[in-house]
Order: sequence, then C-alpha cells, then structure tokens
Amino acid sequence: MINYHVENLEELLKTLEKEGVTIVGKMEGYSYGKFGWILDPEGNKIELFEPTDEMPEKET
Repeated sequence: MINYHVENLEELLKTLEKEGVTIVGKMEGYSYGKFGWILDPEGNKIELFEPTDEMPEKET
C-alpha cells in the first residue's frame, strides 16, 4: 500500500470526498499521528498520514 504524508488530513479528506474520491472507513488518530484511507480510480487502497509534531523517539 502506498502511504503519503500529508498536512491537515481532516480537510484533505473532506475535499477529496467532495471531488468524488472514495473514502475507506473513518479517520483514526493516535499519539503519533492521524491516518485516513482512500481508493484510487483502479480501486487500490492509499493511506494518508498526518504525523503529529511530537513523533516518538526511536529506541536504541
């Protein structure tokens, strides 16, 4: 699955839906960011990700 990092995911999903893009499920939020999913014209699922400003630190 392709994953795109985006800004303002909520607004983007609203705009895409108005343009006729199929939205898959509901947006999900986590401490590290928000996820949303759409379908491209061929039916492939695409993931949209808006990271938070505070990404978790990597373990060493």
